[in-house]
Amino acid sequence: MALADFIADLNALSAEADASFASAADAAALEAARVEYLGAKAGRLKAVQQGLGKVDKADKPAAGKRFNEVKQAIEAAFAAAQERQSRGAVVAEREAFDVTLPGRPVRLGRLHPVTQTIAEMKDIMGRLGFTAVEGPEIEDDWHNFEALNIPRSHPARDPLDNFYLATAQLTPGESPGAKSLGGKPLLLRSQTSTVQIRVMESTPPPVRIISLGRVYRPDTADATHYPMFHQIEGLLIDRGVTMADLKSVLRLFCQSYFGSVEAGGQDVHVRFRPSFFPFTEPSVEVDMSWTNAAGEHGWLEMGGAGMVDPNVLRAVGYDPEEVTGFAFGLGVERICMRQHGITDIRALYENDVRFLEQF
Repeated sequence: MALADFIADLNALSAEADASFASAADAAALEAARVEYLGAKAGRLKAVQQGLGKVDKADKPAAGKRFNEVKQAIEAAFAAAQERQSRGAVVAEREAFDVTLPGRPVRLGRLHPVTQTIAEMKDIMGRLGFTAVEGPEIEDDWHNFEALNIPRSHPARDPLDNFYLATAQLTPGESPGAKSLGGKPLLLRSQTSTVQIRVMESTPPPVRIISLGRVYRPDTADATHYPMFHQIEGLLIDRGVTMADLKSVLRLFCQSYFGSVEAGGQDVHVRFRPSFFPFTEPSVEVDMSWTNAAGEHGWLEMGGAGMVDPNVLRAVGYDPEEVTGFAFGLGVERICMRQHGITDIRALYENDVRFLEQF
């Protein structure tokens, strides 16, 4: 092959490649043109390269030099076409995006108000020396009733007042729910006092704990009741513990939690009213003072408390002649509602994001 013919073929190929790259409408068309001209196996430049062997020996250096120049030119034309398409895509994207429009806010999640209340309670009681512990929500008859000095005949064991997981026909004198899985009564715990029993069974005194978690009672849902709610229970067992210690701890807790949110940062007071619970003796209802925005004073019922009954201490292997203790139980939802001015407990569990995102 004459050198002039070989160079003419190269020049024609270069011109065709330039035109093909320039006319490629999109990335797919440009890639197809690249394969046609620069393909490693069947590309047209590869086919022209095979013609080097037919060029006269004396002309091969000149032919090889020209081939390399054309190859570099075609590759440069392809790279330029790629750059043009990239710039065009950026420009199109910028034109499609209106910078004058307001941005799209990123929605951030929030902790549920009850979860926030529990976390703050743990922090306050931790500073008072109490360790937070947890226990199972499915309990047996011993931990939910027997060890807490609740006799078999007590109405608190009635199946209508508990969520038993299995029931059977009862024989006279048999505890409600006694025929359950493996012959062992199982139910959704009705109080977090069950955790206190489990801790005392495995821990010698002194004991200083709080337990927080869900409890279940088949109450009809209304503004102040719900079949599932949360409790915080405190327990202190040691030598010489008295009701004065109980009232001091509760006052410090209420002052720490409510003092900053009460009008004017006024002091918070706690009062006891005589009551009865099977697991404490003596037992009291706990009220907390409050002052509204109008300056009116009143009392808010917080929960129950008292000195741990000696029978409870004996049930876990403690000697009531050696140690005494107090226990208290407060409703988490009630405290949360008081803090945020919520008047209906059902609003906490309707999963209305519009309501919950306020907190």
